[in-house]
Amino acid sequence: MSAKLNVNIDHVATIREARKTIEPSIITAAVICEQAGAHGITVHLRQDRRHIQDRDIEILREVVTTYLNVEMAATEEMLAIALKTKPDAVSLVPESPNEITTEGGLNVAGNFENIKNVVEKLKAAGIFVSIFIDPDAEQIEAAHNAGAQQIELCTAEYAELTLSARAAHGEGAQKASAEIERIKKASAQAKSLGLIVAAGHGLTYRNIGALAAIEEITEFNIGHNIISRAVFVGLSRAVEEMLTAIHQKG
Repeated sequence: MSAKLNVNIDHVATIREARKTIEPSIITAAVICEQAGAHGITVHLRQDRRHIQDRDIEILREVVTTYLNVEMAATEEMLAIALKTKPDAVSLVPESPNEITTEGGLNVAGNFENIKNVVEKLKAAGIFVSIFIDPDAEQIEAAHNAGAQQIELCTAEYAELTLSARAAHGEGAQKASAEIERIKKASAQAKSLGLIVAAGHGLTYRNIGALAAIEEITEFNIGHNIISRAVFVGLSRAVEEMLTAIHQKG
């Protein structure tokens, strides 16, 4: 069975916020993604509100019929929003004010008590909890001990290694292959602990196949590449093409 695809629509809101206007509509984007076969919608409510806004979460909760996954930092402010809107899932992610995009996984081991507290409160409200972490044994163990139901493995390093044509040859290909093995090993460890395994960050139509072939990974969260493709072919087709790439594997 192929992994599920949650489409991250943050950058539809990025375009909207560039002009502080009402279009393009993230609600329309969510509906189109669902109709094209996406299994869920992912958004990241950042503390600086650079794209997704609080009101977006409220409306998406009413409109999304598949699965609404909200990425957020493990703060009291974000916890309160999650408990109020009750998305299907919350993915706890690290966040730095100056970063362009999320730069790596959450350090669960180094911030254990706070994360465990947030996880417990989310689960008590009936919200499914995922934690975005690097494919690292210590972090996987910590996420499990904190009570997470799922981990999302950060694929940033793998994605970086596969961005250029050079990655297909020589040392670049070897490094990419080694990173696939690291993700595969981490996925197996997580599953052995009873965790559901997702993956995401920087994934594209060109590099998704190798990770889609890892049986333990049951969900992908992909945004920028799909929205970029949608500029040229439309959002529905862009989603369909990513689903095809995941189904083909390898």
